[in-house]
Amino acid sequence: MKITVDIDCTPQEARTFLGLPEVERMQEAVMKELQAKMLENIAHLDPESMMKTWLPAGMQGFEQMQKMFWSQFNTPDKAEK
Repeated sequence: MKITVDIDCTPQEARTFLGLPEVERMQEAVMKELQAKMLENIAHLDPESMMKTWLPAGMQGFEQMQKMFWSQFNTPDKAEK
């Protein structure tokens, strides 16, 4: 035998029926605070500091290696003189 029960209720009614706490006001407050902090942090970041934060230290080392490599091409070879 198979019995199917359909319950038509809102999420709020289901939380109340199951005895779950109401957290809507707390979620709204947390989200407003999170949004304010994110906007504050974004306002203080400039593009250079963002790139330093996002790129790993290895990429900075790669830039130094690339500069050294190109500087070797720009200097005249002493053997040719």
